[in-house]
Parts: sequence; C-alpha cells; structure tokens
Amino acid sequence: MGGIRVIPNNPERKGMLDLRTEIPFSGSLALQMIKPFWKSEGGFPLVVFIQGSAWTKPNQFWEIPQLSRLARRGFVVASVTHRSAFEAPAPAFLKDVKTAIRFLRAHAEEYDIDPNRVCAWGTSSGGNTALLIGLTGDDPAFETDEWAGQSTRVQAVVDCFGPTDLMKMAEVQYRDVKIDETNVFAALGGALDKVKTHSRAEICDLIRERLEEISPIRYVRPGLDLPPFLMLHGDADPVVLFEDSEAMYHKLVDCGYDASLVRVTNAEHEGTFWSEELDEMVFDFIEERI
Repeated sequence: MGGIRVIPNNPERKGMLDLRTEIPFSGSLALQMIKPFWKSEGGFPLVVFIQGSAWTKPNQFWEIPQLSRLARRGFVVASVTHRSAFEAPAPAFLKDVKTAIRFLRAHAEEYDIDPNRVCAWGTSSGGNTALLIGLTGDDPAFETDEWAGQSTRVQAVVDCFGPTDLMKMAEVQYRDVKIDETNVFAALGGALDKVKTHSRAEICDLIRERLEEISPIRYVRPGLDLPPFLMLHGDADPVVLFEDSEAMYHKLVDCGYDASLVRVTNAEHEGTFWSEELDEMVFDFIEERI
C-alpha cells in the first residue's frame, strides 16, 4: 500500500473495547468485564456469562475472545464466577451468580449498564445456572443480603448444553459412576462426608432434594412470568444428553413460554459445538430480545 492516506480520528472511540479484570462483587469472588469504550444513551444492555465448570471454579477467560465480538455490538459483557460445589454445596453457585447480577445493577451507572436489559448466558453447568436464573428471578430462596434491593430477574436466557434434570443424570446417565469424594453430585447435594459410610442408594436419597432444587425442569409450570429462552445443544454430546434439553424445551413450549431449541448435528460437549454461525445466532437472539 503506497502513498500517504488520511483518515479521521475516532473521538468517541466507536468499536473500541475496554477489558476490566478482577472486579470484586462478593468476598473473594470477582468478575471480568468487557465493555464498549464509547458512551451509550441510557446504558448498554448487559450479558452475564457463566462458563461451564461442572459446578467447580469457572475459567472466566475461556470465552473472552468470542464474547468480545458481542461487546463490540454495544453490550457490556460480564464473565462471572461462583464457589465450587466442593467448597459450598448447592444452591451456593446460584446465589453467587445472582449476587453478581445484583452487584452489576447496583453499579449500573458506573459501568454504563441499562439495568432493565439483562441476559443470562451460560454453558454446561453455567447453562444450568442461566436457566435457573431465568426461572427463579427474585425468588427469596436464592437471594442473599449483598447488594440488597436489586433485582435478579433477567430479560432473556441463553443456555448451551446445560443440565436440566440433575437426579435423572445421577440415577440414569451416571448410574455406574462411583460415588466418592470426587463425585460432583454428592458435592452439590452436600453429602461428601457420607460417601464412605453410606450406600449409593442412601446417598441418592440424601442428595435428592438439593438436586431437584437445582433442576430447571422442575420449575416449569403454567402462569409464570418468564423471559424468552434460547437453548442450543449438540446431538452427540456424551456429557449432557441432547434429550435433556429437548425435554426442557417441550415443557417450556407446552406451558406457553417463548422458547427455541437449536440442535447442532454431530456436536460434542464444547469443542465442535462452536461455530461462527452458532455465535451469530446467539448474538442475534440477544440483540432482538434485550
């Protein structure tokens, strides 16, 4: 490219992004944020992203490169974390993410966020969390005193291959997996101290109530005020079965809710699931709904 070219400057810094890391929102828990450098009119819509981790500690930077593409469209994107189930049993992870949502709403002006336009998006265990957020907005059973007075309702939900029926997973899909100190279902159910002294059947009975409490499919019934849901799942996923998302989708639709399901053929858990086409479907849904 020869010669001298002249282009105008960018006083509003349109298209430029700001990455802010380790923003504390609850004790030692912190979130990562990508936000536009340019200013909004009334605040940018917010996407709260929860990376899958089998309910342990999410790698908050895993999807930052892809999420930055969404931020460039004019969104604040917060990649959040939560306590591991091996540190605190269910529903601690859900309470932590809801605390992050309240924190972000409480600091909406500081971060140029429109608190009335919020989407929860998660993958795998994070997808389970996003579904639960959409289904349990402002439910006092899952709220804490931190950043009190702020709502945890969201205006849209995106779920990528998230578990929808935890007891079914434990008793059917993972029935041959040993229940010991490394078993995530025992951790979620708060029964790690019982795995050496109780039988598998006894452990299942002990954890049943908590696993049903974090099973999104258990919350779907007619007459609720629910946001729209976009669910995406690979039909070759060996970790979380496609049929579980299919059952959740049909229950939502049968109860009269706005839900869509995308089946990604031959896609595994993470990995080959992702594509630019899929990202654009998610981005378009979020843009349309919030």
